[in-house]
Amino acid sequence: MTEQQEYQVVQAHGDVELREYAPCVVADVVVSGSAEEAASAAFRPLFEYISGANGGAESLAMTAPVIQQPASERLAMTAPVIQEAVGPGEWTVSFVLPAGRSLSEYPPPVNPRVSLRAVPGETAAALRWSGRWTSANIARRTEELRQTMADSGWQESGAPRWARFDPPWKPPFARRNEIVIPVRGPVEGSRA
Repeated sequence: MTEQQEYQVVQAHGDVELREYAPCVVADVVVSGSAEEAASAAFRPLFEYISGANGGAESLAMTAPVIQQPASERLAMTAPVIQEAVGPGEWTVSFVLPAGRSLSEYPPPVNPRVSLRAVPGETAAALRWSGRWTSANIARRTEELRQTMADSGWQESGAPRWARFDPPWKPPFARRNEIVIPVRGPVEGSRA
């Protein structure tokens, strides 16, 4: 079974889970295009990195999910992070790297388009869904998650990210997709 990003479910409200994510390390690529095109454009350089196109010529296991978000909206950090907007239609696509290593223990990428970064643990709300990866589905599911968060008293604290767990050849009805939005913690006293 493919290793997946570690988290614990803290609360549930219908189809939405409040999760505590463990810290992780990701490999990122910024690409241009539509939401639908971004993952395809980023896949090759990211896959080449985990396949040995790195300073240690080391192969790394493929993990899940593949994470995508607008490039101007990075994952929330625990300290201030300053970032210039890259522009509309640009996306950061990330592979979560296998757990058990710190950022400095991963081999450096050979491709200058690939960068590595440590992502701190966080509390986030997540909605799992199946189907095609389209802008319309992403927008609809993001709004559904935001509405459940508002109904539950969970306060959004960062930009949404979208996660894919399955290869593109898997039938859409069987694919696992998620919308994940960071939540300001603690959430004790929320209505879930």
